[in-house]
Amino acid sequence: MVSGHQIRLNRILRKGKMLCIPMDHGISNGPIEGLEDPLSTIYKCERLGLTSVILNKGIIKSLPKPTKIGVLVHFSSSTSLSSTPNRKMLTGTVTEALRLGADGVSLHINIGGNEEPEMLEQLGLTADQCHKWNIPLLAMMYPRGENVKNPHDPEIVGHVARIGAECGADIVKTLYTGDIDSFSKIVKTTPVPIVIAGGPKAKTDLDILQMTEDAMNAGAKGVTYGRNIFAHKAPEKMVAALASIIFKKESAKEAMRKIE
Repeated sequence: MVSGHQIRLNRILRKGKMLCIPMDHGISNGPIEGLEDPLSTIYKCERLGLTSVILNKGIIKSLPKPTKIGVLVHFSSSTSLSSTPNRKMLTGTVTEALRLGADGVSLHINIGGNEEPEMLEQLGLTADQCHKWNIPLLAMMYPRGENVKNPHDPEIVGHVARIGAECGADIVKTLYTGDIDSFSKIVKTTPVPIVIAGGPKAKTDLDILQMTEDAMNAGAKGVTYGRNIFAHKAPEKMVAALASIIFKKESAKEAMRKIE
C-alpha cells in the first residue's frame, strides 16, 4: 500500500533523484538578482527537468496556478539585517504546510554556533510533526558558526549531515566537500538521501556542472541550487544541463552544450 509520505516524496523527487531550486532568499536577503519575479522562473523551468522548488509560504500563496513540480514550504527564517543572522526561527507549522498544499517542509539548521541548540530543537519537533502527517522533511544542514573554521572540512560536513538524519530528516542538504572520495564517505555514513547546496554564484557554468557531476558520482541524490540557477542569464538552460547530468548521467562537458 502506498503511503501519503511516498506520494508526496514522489512529487519532490523523480526516480529517487532531486533537481530543486531553493527560492527562500527573499526573507533573508530581499528581492535579490533573479528573485525579482520568482514565479516566472518556476513556470519557465518546470518542464525542463526540475523536480521541485523551495518557497516561503507567502510565495506559495501568490502562485497563480498549481505547478507541475513538487513544492516544499520553507519554515526557517532570519534576515541579513539582524545582529544574529545565523539564528533561524520557525515561521510556520506542519499543519499550515498541509493547508497550503505543500508536498514537503524545509528547515535550515546551522551547526557550530551559539544558536545551534534551539535550531536542533526545532528540527526534532518539526520532524515529529512531519512524520505524524506523512510530510517529507528536508533539512538544510550547514556548518556555520563561531566554532567552524572550515565549513568544507569533510569531518565536519559528515557530522553535520549525520545530525540531520539522526534528528529525523528524510532528505539532507549540505555542502559538497570538494572531492569525490571524501564526499562518498559522507554519503555512506548518512542513512538518508543527500543533496548538495550550490553556495555562492559559481565563477563559470562549467564549475557548477562539474561539481554536480562529481557529487553524483560520489553518491549524492541530486542538487538544490539557488543563485546558480535563478541568477543565471538563462535559468531554463542551466536546469536542462543539470537534468542531463542528474538523470541521464551525462558529463559536465556534454551538459555544457545545452547552455552554449
